[in-house]
Amino acid sequence: MLSTLLGKPRHWARVAAGGARFLWILLTLGLLGLSADALAHAVAQGDKGYIQEITGINLIAFTYLGAKHMVTGYDHLLFLLGVIFFLYRMQHIAIYVSLFALGHSTTMLLGVYFNIGINSYIIDAIIGLSIVYKALDNIGAYQRWFGFQPNTKAATLIFGFFHGFGLSTKILEYDISPDGLIPNLLAFNVGVEIGQLIALTMILIAINFWRKTDGFFRYAYTANVAMMSAGFLLFGYQLTGYFVA
Repeated sequence: MLSTLLGKPRHWARVAAGGARFLWILLTLGLLGLSADALAHAVAQGDKGYIQEITGINLIAFTYLGAKHMVTGYDHLLFLLGVIFFLYRMQHIAIYVSLFALGHSTTMLLGVYFNIGINSYIIDAIIGLSIVYKALDNIGAYQRWFGFQPNTKAATLIFGFFHGFGLSTKILEYDISPDGLIPNLLAFNVGVEIGQLIALTMILIAINFWRKTDGFFRYAYTANVAMMSAGFLLFGYQLTGYFVA
């Protein structure tokens, strides 16, 4: 069956189209999410009310909220897509995703525990720039423009720190009860990592099918330019909010 499919150009044309559609869904979320909640690194309003009302240890609830945040967080997904776009070996993917998770988890937990708040517009603007940075890295812009290649692992870790501060800043605004704070934060972080694995699995399935077609390298540059555009849009929107607010 597999060999039969490999020999059918129409099959792989459909696969390519499916991979492209999956990518454009992610990009459209970034380009068309023009509401304040959609373009902010936020927790949904319904979840916000729930967080403010509950007290004590609620491991399952916070695990669910963490997973939901990651799976629906298009800024996370776009950055992850950029990180793994040209990574083919699972060990390399695991290293970069682990670095991002380490950075994200560290600043989210420490930011909430030590009450380190950063202006939400500024941190979300930086998150937008993280998408721009990775898209430019994928198209080799730094080597062409400046003649050197930044350390991609260090950059992934550093931007992971900013993504974590983006979430901790929002959580601080919701005044989580100090009763059971540490277990709940740990549960939330576990949920974030579960959500990240789910999202990463979906992205890898789609992009691996896409890579098996001639259209991948044909449209890789265009896809990264689109990602860069989404990052610039988020950056500009957040800076505008900062100066207008």
